[in-house]
Formats: sequence, C-alpha cells, structure tokens
Amino acid sequence: MTDTAPHFGPSPARRPLAAVSLLAALISLLFGLVLAGASPASAHAALTGSDPQDGAVVVTAPEEVTLTFSEQIAMGDDSIRVLDPKGKRADKGAPRDLTAGGAVRYGVELHSGLPDGTYTVAWQAVSADSHPVSGAFTFSVGAPSETTVALPSSGAGGGLVGALYGIARYAAYAGFILLAGGCAFVLACWQRGAASQPLQRLVVRGWITLTASTLAMLLLRSPYTGSGKLSDAFDLGGLQAVLDTKPGAALVSRLLLLGASALFIAVLFGAYAKREDEKEKQDLTFGLAVGGAVIAAGIAGTWALAEHASTGVQPGIAMPVDVLHLLAVAGWLGGLAALLVALYKVPDITGDAVRRFSRMALGSVVVLAATGLYQSWRQVGSWSALTGTRYGQLLLLKVALVAVLVGVAWISRRWTARLTAGAASGDLAPAAAGSPSAGADGPAAPGTTESAGSTASDGSSKPAARPTTSDAVLATVAPADVSAGNGATEDDVDPERAAQLSRQRAALTATKEKRARDADPERSGLRRSVLVETGIAVVLLVVTTILTSTEPGRTEEEAARGSTTAAATPVTGGQVTVSLPFDTGGRGGKGTVRMDISPGGTGSNNVHLWLEGPGNSPMDVPEVKLAFTLESKDIGPLPVVPDRLTEGHWTAGDVQIPMAGNWKVSVTVRTSDIDQTTVDKNVKIG
Repeated sequence: MTDTAPHFGPSPARRPLAAVSLLAALISLLFGLVLAGASPASAHAALTGSDPQDGAVVVTAPEEVTLTFSEQIAMGDDSIRVLDPKGKRADKGAPRDLTAGGAVRYGVELHSGLPDGTYTVAWQAVSADSHPVSGAFTFSVGAPSETTVALPSSGAGGGLVGALYGIARYAAYAGFILLAGGCAFVLACWQRGAASQPLQRLVVRGWITLTASTLAMLLLRSPYTGSGKLSDAFDLGGLQAVLDTKPGAALVSRLLLLGASALFIAVLFGAYAKREDEKEKQDLTFGLAVGGAVIAAGIAGTWALAEHASTGVQPGIAMPVDVLHLLAVAGWLGGLAALLVALYKVPDITGDAVRRFSRMALGSVVVLAATGLYQSWRQVGSWSALTGTRYGQLLLLKVALVAVLVGVAWISRRWTARLTAGAASGDLAPAAAGSPSAGADGPAAPGTTESAGSTASDGSSKPAARPTTSDAVLATVAPADVSAGNGATEDDVDPERAAQLSRQRAALTATKEKRARDADPERSGLRRSVLVETGIAVVLLVVTTILTSTEPGRTEEEAARGSTTAAATPVTGGQVTVSLPFDTGGRGGKGTVRMDISPGGTGSNNVHLWLEGPGNSPMDVPEVKLAFTLESKDIGPLPVVPDRLTEGHWTAGDVQIPMAGNWKVSVTVRTSDIDQTTVDKNVKIG
C-alpha cells in the first residue's frame, strides 16, 4: 500500500519491492540465457532406416521408398515426398502404413520409368509425444547427378510459430503451478487466506494464464506441425484436423477442466471465504479438497496423455507417475509462490500456516524424488545417455537445481522455527497500533515511538524504531481528526474531509504495520529465503519445460544405434592397383594405363590414372573415360569421367561402389580424333 504523504528518500516499505524487481530482472536474464541456448523442439521419433539408404546408388529406380522410425508417428498425405533432380514429384502421393512386427515403417510408391540421377526424399510427421519431426536424404539411380532440390536448413516446429508455441508451453506450465499450488496453499495451509485479495489475484492470474496459453496452443497447433505459417492459425480446416489428433483432444479436455476450475475458484473465494460456522466450513473444506484434487489431476493428465509419458517404455505406469510428478511440482512451487505473496502482502499470515506449508513442501519433495527417479530411468536408460545426450545433461542440471532448492528450503524451515518459537498465538504480524494488544492506554501518538524498546521472541531487547518522515507528516492527521469534538457536531464535518481523514488514518495504520513487519529480523530472514527459493524455482521450471521438448536420451541412443545398423557398412579390401596395356592403332597410340583405386571398398573411392608411353614417359592424350560393371548383379556400367591434373595424370574423386564383388573396370583412351580403344580387366573390390 502506498502512503498518501510524500517520502524523502527510501523507506522500508520500498525495499521489498526493490528486491522483487531485482529478482524479476535476474530471472528474466536467466530465462533469456536458457532460451538462447535451447534449440527448437528436438525429434522424439527418429528415422532409424530407409530403403534405399541415404547416399545409396542403385542400378534401377525402386518401385517404393520406405522409412523406418523409432516410435509411432502420425503422417498426412504429403508427409513423404520424393523429388527428382529437377525438383518434380516422383511419388504417387499419400504414404502407406507398413508397420508390422514392432517396426514402425511407412512407404510411398514411385512412378515408373524414372530417369537416372539423384533423388531427394523429404519427410515430416508428428511423433507420438506430440512433437513435429522432419528430415531429408538422397539416393541416386544409375549414378549421382546434380539436383536443384535444396535440403531444408531447419527442422519442423521452428520459426516464429515454433517460438510462439514454445512461449505458450512455458506459460501453460507456470499458470498451472500458480493455479493448483495457490489453491492447495489456501486449503491445506491457511484457510483464512481464502479472504485475502493478494492470494485471490495470484490464483486467478494463474487460471487466466493457463487458459490463454491453452487456447494459443490449440490455434497454433496446425501451423506448428505443418506449414509453419502464422496465418494458418485461424484456418478452420487445420483446426478441425488438430481436434482429431491426440494432442488436440488433450488441449480441448484441458479447456473443459478449466471451466470446472473456474467454478471451483468462485466457491473457494466466495462462499467458502465467507463461511463462519466451523462445522459447515470443515465439511466444505473436505468437499473442495476432493473436487480440487480431481480437477488438478485431470488437468495434469492432459500433459501426460499427449507427451513423453504416453509413449515409449511402460506408458501405463508412466502416465499416472507423470501426473503425480506434476502435482507435486505444483504443490511445492505454486505453494511457495503463494507463501511469498502472503509474506509480502498479507499482514496476518500465521506461523501455523508457514509450518503447514513446510510439511506440504516436504511431502511434495518426497513424491518428486520417487517419481523423478522412475522418469529418469525410463527416459535415459543408461549412464552414457545421462552424460552424452542433451536430455541427460539437462536432467543433471535439473537435479542440481532441485538440490540447491532443497538446501534453501531447509534454511527457510530454520527461519520458520525461530519465528514461531516464542509466539504464543502463532501470528507472524506484530500487533498494530490501536489494537487491543497495543497496550491498555491505547495507541501511541502518531509521529512518536510507541516505546523505548521492545522484546524479541528470544527474550533479548530490540532498539526502538526511529521516527521517519512519514510519521512526522502523518502526525498532522491527529489534530484534524478530533475537530468534530471541539464544539462541532458530526453533521458539521465536510464529507469529503471525513473521507480524506479516513484514508489518511488507513495509510498511517498500514505504514506502521509495514514498518513493524520489516523491522522483524526473523520475518525478514524468512522472506529473503523464500524469495531466493522462488527465483530458483522459476529457473527450475524453465529447465523442466525444455526437458519436455527435448528428445529423451534413451530414444536418441536407440536412434543412433539403429542408424548405424541400417547404414551400409563400408567393406574395404585394400587399395586396388591395375595395369592395362593399350593400342589405339594410330601413330603414338601404344601405352600403358596404371590405375589406383583407394581405399578399394564399397562407398566412396578415389581413382588415380597414369598414362605412360614407351620408356615409361608420361603420355598426354585428349580424353580418358572409366566405367565400372558388376555383371553378376547386373549393375552398371557406372560411368566415371576423370579430370586431368598434369601431363599423363588423371584423377576422379567420390567414385561410388555400391557393393563388394568382382567388378569389370573399363578404360577408354582416345589419342586422336579417330583413334581410340577400350581395355578392361576384372578386379575384386571390397
């Protein structure tokens, strides 16, 4: 509350606000740093194999291209596109689901009679945990060629739409924590807080944040998983398609549950806050606790239904464990936010309420530890994934933050014990001036100290509070306050003046209460430690949200192993050296071709040719050509045109040998416009 009188210099009432502003700035900086280091949502379903494989060279065009994934995915009509070297579609359209025997496979048929060249396969889908995934690779028919197709530089779920969707995800988690945690704090820790406007505003803002972010995610879902264009957010066709998916159904269910939670909030801060009869209030507390728990569990379940817990290992166990984990986070961090607001904004927060929250937080930490241990095993799976994957590294950071947060919470418990050790009534706020506990003689005169000193809870004496400028200014209220008693009736007092005096008296009382609370070292220490807890909790929430959009370590390692297994393993038989005599029939047409093929295996090879005339002297000719043929598999001839380096020395790089075998190597040498010959030899490659 702001004083009506001016202040000259900083007052104690301003210091907590300055501390909160500083904390908000630090949190914003940390939030930005974490987001700056976070890439767009990583693929949760990974491509583990394909036919043809990435970079393969096949003799004839395949009838179909198939892709194999690490987990279930959802595909649309244009999810797999095959483009020829000119960028035209070479596939027939919608992909077919070929999943069988646990292997998740999809295929798309190709047109017949496709020409030789390099083809690009571009794919995009939605993984079972609701995140968009995409990728591209190439294969060649006959021999590699130039292509006009540009591979995408960024994955699905990026750009402006991806950034907005990510912000909505962060806001949704934060809103749920404030909503569920604030209500839990009121019902379980401090029931009188239902009548507190600061706590009411905290919970309502949490509800508004969660509702707005859920609506934003529902509208952005279609462009987020598809075109990436913000204008498609209001496309009714795309919205209808989203509603038919599991993530869309989860978002709609969350909105319905938020409607029920609005009614719950109205009862909690309306009829419940005004109820005076203890028996009726106790019954209503039980009913609200049961109803609130059901609603909170339902909202938490909308995350478990559509994200990590719904796919992978043991989804039947993982989903309820995920719900418990999220509820524990809300009870601890949301209750912590409610306690911080109460300590700064509510004068009569009791020591019993702080002790109850301490017990609730301890229970939440126990649940977090148990559920977090299971989730870590399920999502990481190995020690190597814990340290060698992005998910594992973020998980280690989260564990470290939780450890620090528990340490600060232990300090807060100590402050709580000191604060309430000597309080008979358990009220954290000292008696206000003018209250019955202020003394038998009533309140002290404004602008003066109430006593020469006071006694702390541990029995030690405290120095008296020094009068401030606000005391001196507000002291002028007292003479005017009694003007009605100096021969004037109450009707003679100007109503506007009476209202002004009432506001001044309220400001004076609030100033004294605030100064008294700020002067209490135990309360100030508790507020500082809770403020630090809240700051760490915000950073922890950011890291946790990034974890939900990062590929689990177990999946990443399985995808890497699958890609390694699926990829063609190069077979190296050692460098191949070939020597072939030739005679083009013309003048100076006799010579020898000496050729080295390195490394002499499947995959990419480098070829060097030396042409030597009589006496082993370098022989320069107008043209040299190569061809590789594997007759046993009806592959080839695969043409190669080497480049001239120096006189008599020719070379060709990245010569693709698709498989091991006895290859016929043909060399064509032209010594004049009309004189040329082709010589060949079978060599074992691979």
